[in-house]
Amino acid sequence: MNNVLLFAGTTEGRRIANALNGLQVSVTVSVATEYGETLITPSENIRVLHGRKNEAEIAALIQETRAQMLIDATHPYAKEVTKTLKAVCEAAGTEYLRVLRASETADTDGCVFVDDTEAAVAYLCGTQGNVLLTVGSKELAAYTAVKDFATRLFARILPVKESADAAFQLGFSGKNLICMQGPFSEELNAAMLRSVDAKYLVTKDTGVAGGFPEKIRAAKALGVTTVVIRRPDEEKGVSEAACLERIYARFGIAPKKEITILGVGTGKGQLTEAAIEAVQNAELIIGAKRVTGALERFRKPVEIAIAPGEIERVIRKSAARRIVVAMSGDVGFYSGAKLLLERVPDLEPVVLPGISSVVYLAAKLKTAWDDAALASAHGRAANAVALVGRNPKVFLLTGGEWGVHAILDLLVQYGLSDVRVAVGENLSYENERITRGTAAELCGKEFDPLAVMLTENSAARTVVTHGRSDEDFLRTDVPMTKSEVRAVTLSKLKLTKNAVCWDVGAGTGSVSIEMAEAAENGVVYAVEQKPEACALIERNKRHLRVSNVTVVEGAAPEALSDLPSPTHVFIGGSGGNLREIMEAALSKNPAVRIVLNTVTAETFAEATAVFGTLPVKNEEIVELNVSRARKAGKYHLMTAQNPVYIIVCEGAGADA
Repeated sequence: MNNVLLFAGTTEGRRIANALNGLQVSVTVSVATEYGETLITPSENIRVLHGRKNEAEIAALIQETRAQMLIDATHPYAKEVTKTLKAVCEAAGTEYLRVLRASETADTDGCVFVDDTEAAVAYLCGTQGNVLLTVGSKELAAYTAVKDFATRLFARILPVKESADAAFQLGFSGKNLICMQGPFSEELNAAMLRSVDAKYLVTKDTGVAGGFPEKIRAAKALGVTTVVIRRPDEEKGVSEAACLERIYARFGIAPKKEITILGVGTGKGQLTEAAIEAVQNAELIIGAKRVTGALERFRKPVEIAIAPGEIERVIRKSAARRIVVAMSGDVGFYSGAKLLLERVPDLEPVVLPGISSVVYLAAKLKTAWDDAALASAHGRAANAVALVGRNPKVFLLTGGEWGVHAILDLLVQYGLSDVRVAVGENLSYENERITRGTAAELCGKEFDPLAVMLTENSAARTVVTHGRSDEDFLRTDVPMTKSEVRAVTLSKLKLTKNAVCWDVGAGTGSVSIEMAEAAENGVVYAVEQKPEACALIERNKRHLRVSNVTVVEGAAPEALSDLPSPTHVFIGGSGGNLREIMEAALSKNPAVRIVLNTVTAETFAEATAVFGTLPVKNEEIVELNVSRARKAGKYHLMTAQNPVYIIVCEGAGADA
């Protein structure tokens, strides 16, 4: 069996243990405290022990575990422990490997550097003002030499009884103790410094893993003087990654890659604690330049890739085992994570969400987003007119062809000028800007292409069933399919939200308009040969705020040749070319759904004849008789309308 003894008093030690979990190696992990034990998950090959050990106990543990390697991942300032571990290994003939934490990576200009704890105490004795100590509990006794320490000094220690008891015995009171487990974000460090009105911060150079840069930045931002205790004399050792490589090589282990798909949120300062740990643990970060730039403070190797196929290629060719794929926003909200997950299921990636721009903007505007429609026009088609016209509140991501300017212009064109709009740009960055106004007021202004919009429409049309009144439409002498017939026709079409529809012989566009409202993420091609009817359809589009109708002037079937493949076809007028129209639709989509309306016996006869010669199935014929009331004095008399034949079929190509 492959046996490793790991002394893990640091974040690096915990990560090494996690990396070895489930591999062909037996790992005994030794930590100093019970609390440290809770931070490492035991498993079939991971055993965790707690308690500080002297030289004899370490030697006994090496013998008991038959350790072939001892990994020293103790704290950089634990000089005596490291010295003892190294000596015991030399005596036992056991391979010893020291894991070194990378030194500080922060801008330390203006910091006060001292050689040791005694020097830090001496410096503080010559100062006035409150002090936040972030050096742990074991050295608190030395700081009691500072005058008025019980009121001036505030100690941040681990949330364990042992540490708190030791602090109390030294004379620290509860209000001067902060019992929390780090590392901490810059924002949380700043909040603690403000809460104790600190003028000084005392820290060790704990490196990136220990949150050293975040401490330095927080102190600088608040004008707090940082006292840094230098590391002991430079040691020889290896990085965490090199340590794992040595273990793998020694025991012939080929571990699986650990892939994390990470939503980094809107950008600056939006990482969760889980995200920070994943990035700190990474050997490689993959993503777009803008997104990886938000992680540059971690100083990790970066590969720029955007498309899912390109990202997959980088993952599979890379020698790195712990890889973070960084994606903007939240990985579950219009993210490339969806397509990437489909490509790498064998790698079993971990997915960590981020704070989306929608959530961020909602918080800035002090409004909820649980009652809003959510959509994206970034690199995709989005029917903004329908979304805003139908929903009291819409959050919309913008970008590319459909930037803020284009969407505002469209809203104004379709009579939504009074809709309230808030535009968020560069959210979370120094140049963040949130602009409010009506669509008309903001139209024409310059905005960043990548933005998020909130629209609020108090006059939204919230009716979800089809069946517009005939009076809704602008009318001329152009024929129109009446509302009752439209209702049954739309039901028989069985439209989907993404349908691509042809309305052949569109007339006023009444069926086209209602088809487009049902297929709000699709498109309707209204084919009409009369110029006056085409103009009327355009007027009705704007009058009823329906933008996803494209008017095609021309006679069928010739006008159909350049149209995209339809999923649904409605034939309101065939001009005697029913067979040719159906053949054109079936040639582009052999499984298309077709609905034909006719009031003439001749077209009815032609349709039934065509059914016998074209590859269609599921034929259905409905005769619809509608009567409408008219007033005659104090009475209402029913007046029959012309009966309408509604004929339905589907292309049989799906069964071919």
